[in-house]
Amino acid sequence: MVWRIGVDSGGTFTDVCLFETETGRVEVWKVPSTPDDPSRGIAQGIAEGIARVGASPADVGYFGHGTTVATNALIQHRGVKTGLITTDGFRDLLEIGRQKRPDLYDLQTDKPEILVTRDLRLEVPERVHHDGRVETPLDTEALRAAIRRLKSEGVKSVAVCFLYGFVRPDHENEAMRLIAEEFPEAFACASHQVAPEFREFERLSTAVVNAYLGPVMQGYITRLAARVKDLGITATPHLTQSNGGVIGFDAAARLPVRTVLSGPSTGVVGAQAIGKLAGIPDLITFDMGGTSTDVALLTNGECRLASEATIHGYPIKAPMLDIHTVGAGGGSIAYVDSGGLLKVGPRSAGASPGPVAYDLGNTEPTVTDANVVLQTLNPEY
Repeated sequence: MVWRIGVDSGGTFTDVCLFETETGRVEVWKVPSTPDDPSRGIAQGIAEGIARVGASPADVGYFGHGTTVATNALIQHRGVKTGLITTDGFRDLLEIGRQKRPDLYDLQTDKPEILVTRDLRLEVPERVHHDGRVETPLDTEALRAAIRRLKSEGVKSVAVCFLYGFVRPDHENEAMRLIAEEFPEAFACASHQVAPEFREFERLSTAVVNAYLGPVMQGYITRLAARVKDLGITATPHLTQSNGGVIGFDAAARLPVRTVLSGPSTGVVGAQAIGKLAGIPDLITFDMGGTSTDVALLTNGECRLASEATIHGYPIKAPMLDIHTVGAGGGSIAYVDSGGLLKVGPRSAGASPGPVAYDLGNTEPTVTDANVVLQTLNPEY
């Protein structure tokens, strides 16, 4: 008897599915997520599931996991204090971007929050040409000084992005070596490791998002791996990527930017399979959770694979399904802004305390509460 376990961990609920390969038996259920430590809710759901089907941990042959930890941390700006080291003269590229407004004719549109404040974006003398020729050698003393300054500022993570670092990564590799020497406790990543492709701004943005989410995902994965092991499950755990495939926990901890659409991509892959079985190849998928809502278009039974996308305003160069994500879910909190306009999200009440209707102490109304008041949802149940 071999069981395959699939877990979809959201900001509000955690869904667990057990599939027995011999008989085709399927068991699915839901437990509340534990936002303070999502791994706790997952472990609880798995333990309940194994007991429910009368199996033992040794019977588990596969453990796959989709998560919105990275998605929600990015949408709600709950990453870590991040520093950036870049080529002399390019510290403001992160803010300048492509010099285009998000919406050309909307005078009120807001740009996304910059993930690294200007005082933590440091420049060092170095320059590589597009063909890999070194015009200005890396100033290692200036680099050491920059690393020490970021350490003194209390950053938890450092992104390194040098001009044409993907063509000749020597300078970025040296920066990573010195960060490990001077600031070993920091999470660090270089742009050529994260997105080794041309287009300077997008590569920089991807490296910064990866650094911003790194410690969050690293801590989460470490705790989850320990909890799964404590349950007695020996199957190698896998995490779904933004492209619908899977990677190991170690790779996900190093490259969390590849898991930004981990949870949403799994739903799209499921929709592809269901559409095929139902004989409906053209579909729009709408996946509304507690914290975010994800929409995708399936044409001829396939979702378009993109090499780059903008997630909540942040350009990311990584293989991913073409999914549009917004910070609006059932638990999204409604409020009146400084101009007197009603806004919803991206801040979410999550699973604890959850919507006001949960009666667990929250006093800020959510989308779910509006549906309860309107009796779109049954106020008694």
